[in-house]
This record gives sequence, structure tokens and C-alpha cells, in this order.
Amino acid sequence: MRVLLVEDEVRLAENLAAALRDGPGFAVDWAEDGEAGDDFARGGTYDLIVLDLMLPRLDGLGVLRRLRARKDATPVLILTAKYGKDSIVQLLNAGADDYLAKPFDLGELLARAKALIRRGKGAAHPTLRAVDLEVNTLEQTVHRAEALVDLSPTEYRILEYLIHHPRKIVSKQELLEHLYDYNWEHHSNVIEAHVSNLRKKLDAAVAEPAPVIETMRGRGYRLAAEQERDLVQD
Repeated sequence: MRVLLVEDEVRLAENLAAALRDGPGFAVDWAEDGEAGDDFARGGTYDLIVLDLMLPRLDGLGVLRRLRARKDATPVLILTAKYGKDSIVQLLNAGADDYLAKPFDLGELLARAKALIRRGKGAAHPTLRAVDLEVNTLEQTVHRAEALVDLSPTEYRILEYLIHHPRKIVSKQELLEHLYDYNWEHHSNVIEAHVSNLRKKLDAAVAEPAPVIETMRGRGYRLAAEQERDLVQD
């Protein structure tokens, strides 16, 4: 999952970015002011925006209003030092999905971030299922036909992204953008290598494997529907 963090306090932003990367394994882009945050949001596709309320150049409420004015429905978690009822009502009415009052616990922020992403993908429950796969997004575990599959962090994140987008063709570029930070400069063949390893591990979990990840030549990848798995070729 890819997160935009808009926070002007450098030390706090560094801690938040590290927690989001090291815990759930999110890719994080960081903007230090509201105008930069709005530019990032316009130019990229994010699964969550963590937005400080008090920002230079353009405050968080202004960023939020711009997002919603252009029909951007990305979930937004507001960080605020203001805890009055009126200010919270104003934020929610402007389109905020959730808020945390400073100071806050990093564990709570991570839990809320993951919950907002699940809800944004239409998955309120942490366990996602497709074909014979079961992905627990809280424990970050994967089972195929009830057998536990041991995946690397990147393999897990690829599978989680695909299962969040059932039947959608996901390009290599889209996977790169959601798996890595804005400054990632590697080529898309790294995705091919990870998908190849992911397939091998998923197939090894069952006695008579049927492919669950389709390759759409020149377009990307998608999860196979249950009734189509026998027709899927690598």
C-alpha cells in the first residue's frame, strides 16, 4: 500500500514514515507543507493520506477541501493538536475519515491506518479471500487451501495488492508505485522476479496447483477467478 504523509515537523515525520514502512510495509511519500502535499496527491495514486492539520503554505483543512472538491476519495487520517468538538466536526464535515489528537500512540496510528485502507478497498474485515487464498492483513499471513505460505515482505505486499483489486489488471508500473517510495528508480523486472517467486510458493502449498495469478501480456497481472484457473497459463 502507498501512503502520502503531509507533516512539517521533521522528527515526527521521520518517525511516522519509519513506522509505516517497517510495520505494515507501506511505501511512504513525504511532503513538508500543504501545497507540496496537494501536488503529491494530484500527481500520484495513494491508498491513504496522513495529513497534519497545522501546516505552512496551506493548512490541512485546505488540503482536505481541495481533495474532496476534485472528487478524490482517498481515505484521510488527520493529525491534530486541536481537540475541540467544533474543530473535529468541521474536519469530518470537510471529508476527513478519521483523526488522531497529538500526542498519539504509534500503534494506534498504524491500526487506524490499516483499518482505513481496508475500508477504502471495501474490505472492513482484516481477512481477505479469493479463489483458494486467505490473506490476513493484520497478521500478514497467507494460506492457500488452509496451508500456510511463507512469503517475503515484498511477495506478501504484491499478493495483498492484487487481492485488494480482484479481477483488475494491475500493471508492473502500478505495483512499483505502490510497493516503493516516490524516488524508486529500479526497472520493472524486479516485479517479474517477485511475482515468479510468489507463484512458486503458492503452487508449492498444494498437491495439484492451479495458477492463481494470470499474466496479461504487455498489460500486467491479475488474480484468476475460481472458474478460470484451469485455463490460466504462465
